[in-house]
Amino acid sequence: MKDTWKSIGLMSGTSADGLDVCCATFTRENGKWSYSIDCAKGYSYTPGLKDILMNRVQKMSALEFITFHSRYGHFLGQKVNEFIKEFHVKPDLIASHGSTVFHEPSKGVMFQIGDGAAIAAETGIQTVSDFRRLDIMLGGQGAPLVPVGDRTLFGAYDYCLNIGGFSNISYDDGPRRIAFDISPVNYVINRYCRTIGLEMDRDGDIASRGKVDKDLLDKLNALKYYSQKPPKSLAREWVEKNVFPLIDSYNLTIEDTLRTYYEHCAMQLAKVTDNGKSILVTGGGAWNKFLISRMEALSGCALTIPEPEVVDYKEALIFAFLGVLYMTDTPSCLSSVTGASKDNIGGMLFKA
Repeated sequence: MKDTWKSIGLMSGTSADGLDVCCATFTRENGKWSYSIDCAKGYSYTPGLKDILMNRVQKMSALEFITFHSRYGHFLGQKVNEFIKEFHVKPDLIASHGSTVFHEPSKGVMFQIGDGAAIAAETGIQTVSDFRRLDIMLGGQGAPLVPVGDRTLFGAYDYCLNIGGFSNISYDDGPRRIAFDISPVNYVINRYCRTIGLEMDRDGDIASRGKVDKDLLDKLNALKYYSQKPPKSLAREWVEKNVFPLIDSYNLTIEDTLRTYYEHCAMQLAKVTDNGKSILVTGGGAWNKFLISRMEALSGCALTIPEPEVVDYKEALIFAFLGVLYMTDTPSCLSSVTGASKDNIGGMLFKA
């Protein structure tokens, strides 16, 4: 069995800001995996593509949808070809997350757009995609998928926290790995920033000038999701139904809206962590200084922000690893995390 794999991971998050590409080498020695990042790069989406992914794709006809699924897969493959040409790497495989369009596990519904067959056709490299579907068919949430990588590659920390469109956390509870989405973060913050012509609240500057509205904060914290026990996961459908209408009903200034929402995110992290523990923080939200300061203050934990490549590309790195797990017949979807009837090897392989 091969013990060294060079794998490219592709990650496109809920905020549809762009595509993260990470090439890493994974080595297994005496049953333990280690990694090194060879190269990584982010590719921004054009405004037109972002608009399709964020606003239009869920409303397409069946024919339009499947046509775009193929076109977007070809686009991903073309970006991989650009990446390979720029960094002169020769990967053994590609592992693609795709972009989440539908995610309603209770209905047995999910779709990660971006056809793996098109990626394989464009690149000539075997491609693993569609990592969530089997888990959902086994009664699971199909999410989160990163915890197996957290446990294997970043096990020195008590908690692994990723802050992107949503915040999610994973940790060991005895022999079981527990993981779940904590709250929406950048998916909400960026939406309100766009109302004043900005894409983000850089360093939390806008929020830092606002005041907490206690009534809104209490109602956000009282949303039913936060009292549910894991396994559980969030999707933008939930945000659009529960969060945006609630915030909009208050007609606060942008500063007070964001300040209140930051406090909500920090309180939800504090609710699920133990004081004094260590937390590895990755994802775009790790660069938001004011948000991190509130999370550290309320949780009482030591938040560690690693080297920039890990902060920005950890999810793409772990998807590269999920591809390796698929190729080595190793379960990547943990039933203790997703609630599926059993651990399973998620993914679908396309050989060029």
